[in-house]
Amino acid sequence: MAKAKQLLEDLTFPGPHHVLRGDLALVGLPGVVYTPKEGLGLPAVAFGHGWLQPTGQYRELLRHLASWGIVAAAPATQGGPLPSHRLLGDDLLSTVDMITNVRLGPGAISVDPEKVGVGGHSTGGGSAVLTAAKEPGIRAVGTFAPAQTIPSASAAAQQVHCPGLHLAAEDDLVAPAQGNAEAIARAWAGPVQLRTMPKTSHLAITEGMHWSRLLVHSKPNRAAHRTVRALLTAFFLTHLTGTDTYRPLLDESVKAAKIVDLGDRNTEDPSTEDRSTDSPGGSGRSALAKAS
Repeated sequence: MAKAKQLLEDLTFPGPHHVLRGDLALVGLPGVVYTPKEGLGLPAVAFGHGWLQPTGQYRELLRHLASWGIVAAAPATQGGPLPSHRLLGDDLLSTVDMITNVRLGPGAISVDPEKVGVGGHSTGGGSAVLTAAKEPGIRAVGTFAPAQTIPSASAAAQQVHCPGLHLAAEDDLVAPAQGNAEAIARAWAGPVQLRTMPKTSHLAITEGMHWSRLLVHSKPNRAAHRTVRALLTAFFLTHLTGTDTYRPLLDESVKAAKIVDLGDRNTEDPSTEDRSTDSPGGSGRSALAKAS
């Protein structure tokens, strides 16, 4: 437990890499990409934004991942009040294709196509699940406050065999864990972990001011920023690079993000669950399996 707490603390700070910012529009898709200043064969994550949230709401999270050696990109599409979750999932896949097939930065940066994951917040998290169900090359999926989508993210989870980490906000009134993160985790085909973060609400992961806070009963949370950054960094480094350095953090509960024991998985067909509208709707299994 002591080692897990120390790793959590260590990973809340920026990593050793200088970070560059780029524009995905230069290669055909609106969005942003953050990369380490240099490095070949790097791991990468495509991140889906939440309902009505611009990619700028996640800039420090993306920058943090890049500082730890992970190329982090986020498409700026499907940002309206009635987005297509399926198309956002397709754009995440397009983002993966772009960052793996184009030499980034001044030519000293490249991504290993065998080290790619997806992540997201809210319906962007649900869309990341849709992406992983469609593309078996995705190696890991990490989400915060994932919401159900159309088509159903929990139904798609039955086709996802790579490791998953889902962080649920205990005070989430937009996508409560029971019908969203927990349903997705219970349906997951591969190794999966669900954690609940106390005193945390739906927009806790976002940064700065945005008018959508007038519609969503939530606001950014600095403590949640630190916890989410640390856990997602540990998760993606472990499952995309094969390092065991951060496994103690993934294997232990911490006060800020407790592992939920799902017990026996729900065998009910998740496709029969109530589906959300195209705006967000309404925790978990034991520690992740040792092998990714």
